[in-house]
Amino acid sequence: MKKITTFFSVLLLIIVAAACSIDNYPAPDAQLYGTFLDAETNEPVEQDIIRGSVIEYIEQGYASQTKQTMIVKNDGTYRNNLIFANTYSIAPVRGNFVPLSPQEVQVAGETQLDFKVQPYIRVKDAKIEKVGSKIVATFKLQQTMINNVRKIGLYAHPQPSVGEPMRVALVEQEINATTDPNKTYTLELDAAANANVLKTGSQYFFRVGALIDAPESKFNYAKAVRLGL
Repeated sequence: MKKITTFFSVLLLIIVAAACSIDNYPAPDAQLYGTFLDAETNEPVEQDIIRGSVIEYIEQGYASQTKQTMIVKNDGTYRNNLIFANTYSIAPVRGNFVPLSPQEVQVAGETQLDFKVQPYIRVKDAKIEKVGSKIVATFKLQQTMINNVRKIGLYAHPQPSVGEPMRVALVEQEINATTDPNKTYTLELDAAANANVLKTGSQYFFRVGALIDAPESKFNYAKAVRLGL
């Protein structure tokens, strides 16, 4: 019995020693942040926070080459405050812009890395207002590639992260064609007909978007607008 007790005591010491060894690993000592910017207008490129653009990065110097990811906020910014100073291979993927090639980046301290991108579609001159019991959105579309625009939509949600994947009410229109940059599109969301999710007296965010017909493409958006019902 004494031998068994001694064995478990030694085993416990080994486990504690191993745990102490793990705790002694250095903490992340750098931050990486930036913005997705339209290469032509230098304006932030709006995103979806759910199922939106993703940044993949691989820390160099290790055999595993494991991909890690960062999500992008609705306003096109991102930030990682828990990253180790090192060289990384970084690439935005599955976005609402023409794909970029991976780039090697030296991250040290507070490191800013902006991505200049070509959005598939620019949603221009967007105006969203309440007219009677309806939310009316007008806007124009400027395509940057020849693919068809698959559809357009107006989305509503109590949070400013509103978009196609995050909405309580919506109205969409199939396009499936190239668009005229001079044409004004109009979408109307009937608040009265959606009274079960759009409560009178409450505030909601509304945002218009358009989807290009390209592999893994995401919606391009105008800024969200807050309205009271």
